[in-house]
Order: sequence, then structure tokens, then C-alpha cells
Amino acid sequence: MVDADGTPRDAATSAPQLGDVMSRVARQLQDEHGDVEATLQAITTTAVRVVPNAGECSISYVTGRSRVEPRASSSDWPRELDALQGRIGQGPCLDAVWETEVVRVDDVAADRRWPDFARQASQLGAGSMLCFQLFVTGDQLGAFNLYSRTPGAFDDESQDVGLMLAAHAAVALAGAEHESDLRAGMGSRDVIGQAKGILMERHKLTADQAFGVLTRVSQQLNRKLVDVAGELAHTGAVPGSGPRRD
Repeated sequence: MVDADGTPRDAATSAPQLGDVMSRVARQLQDEHGDVEATLQAITTTAVRVVPNAGECSISYVTGRSRVEPRASSSDWPRELDALQGRIGQGPCLDAVWETEVVRVDDVAADRRWPDFARQASQLGAGSMLCFQLFVTGDQLGAFNLYSRTPGAFDDESQDVGLMLAAHAAVALAGAEHESDLRAGMGSRDVIGQAKGILMERHKLTADQAFGVLTRVSQQLNRKLVDVAGELAHTGAVPGSGPRRD
């Protein structure tokens, strides 16, 4: 292992430096708490900066074994490569999330594990890849993908740093997803509370009776309760009841 000027650098020296880098990364990701998209983008930007030889980075969600949804990327190029794997149903990103957790591709054009992907990805300029499983939530998984246009770009150090970053990123992303869900839930409760208040004031109902009205309308119209409540709070009329009559 050498520094940029060619000076040898042993593991004892590099380990504390890497620890400092990962601490800064963790703080940066925590700063994005509650904003899932910002957290995803921060991960991709950080990866290109700290993982040796990473030219580009992407994060995709994978569902149903083959559906790949690009979510964040350092540029359009890795997003295009992720989408390619979804279209043809094969590639290192899919294997990383469903099979081995880490997949390294030293030479995309010469790899025989995914012939269709290898041919098309190399035509798009992919030289080497390093893919990690980022998280697992039900049947939805996250793929953390590093790309280089040069074959053989990624070594053991790249993989070790990528693993550490993926671990930090998974924790940060889980926290952001949880906080986002909490905020959405609080917003839904506020809307339902407003709708209940309107019904209680207008029709002299109890809180339970007003909630019962919203529930029945939701069932009859086959619409989400929060959507019914939102329309009532916005228009002043119960959905499906016709024009409001004062």
C-alpha cells in the first residue's frame, strides 16, 4: 500500500486514517437524517471519494428477484448500468443482493457469469465492478455498486473499504427510512384528526363516531382512510356525498 507520492504505507498507519475517514462519513450520513433521498445521494458521493479506484457509484433497490430500481448515482452512467441489469434479469448487482452479499468483477468484458450483461455493459464502457448488499427489508433489498471504466481497478483494499462504507450506509439509511415513516405517520394522524374534528363539529359526533364515519366511507369507496380524511379536510365534504349543503 502506498501514498499518492509513492511512499510505502503499512496497515498500522492506514488503519487509523481509515477509521477517521469512516467517522467523518458516519457524521455526514447522520446529518441527512430523515431525508432518504439525500442520504442515498450522500452515500454515492462519499463512496467515489473514499473507496480506492471507484470511478462511479450507484444505489438501487431490488424487488421480486429481478426488478431493479435505480435510486441514486454519481452520474447517469452507473444508473444506466443498473437499469440494464433490471431489463435483462442478470448481473452482479442481483447476485450481490440475493446470493453472495459481495461480488467483484475484475474484467466485465471477459466475465462469463452473466454473458448478456457482460456484453452489453462492456459496450457501455464498464471495465470492472464491485457490488455489495446494502440492506434487506422484506422482499426489497438494496444494492451498493461501484464502477470503473478500467478492468482490474478494484483490489482487496477497495473491497475492505467498500464493506465498511456499506455497513455505515446501511445503518444511516435504515435510520432515515424509519424517521421518514414516522413523519409520514404523524402527518397522516394530523389529517385524520382534522377530518374527525370537522365531522364532530358539524354533526355533533363523538371522536369514535367520527372515526367510524371515515372508516365506512373508506371501505365503501375502496380508498385509503388518510386519502378520505385529506379530501374532507380540504373540501369540507365527505367524499362521495355529493355537493356540500350548509
